[in-house]
Amino acid sequence: MSKSISTALFLIAMIVTVVAVDIAFFRHQFRERLLSNIGIVLVYIAFYLRFIK
Repeated sequence: MSKSISTALFLIAMIVTVVAVDIAFFRHQFRERLLSNIGIVLVYIAFYLRFIK
């Protein structure tokens, strides 16, 4: 699989994860939602830098 396709799939997976967590757990809580989104993005970035790049 080419690098651009794997990167696009990775970004789509990250977006789906963030939206799913927002809807499922933190619908009406702004600060917790923001912190969880930042945490999810940081985990995805670490995984990307370790395994994909």
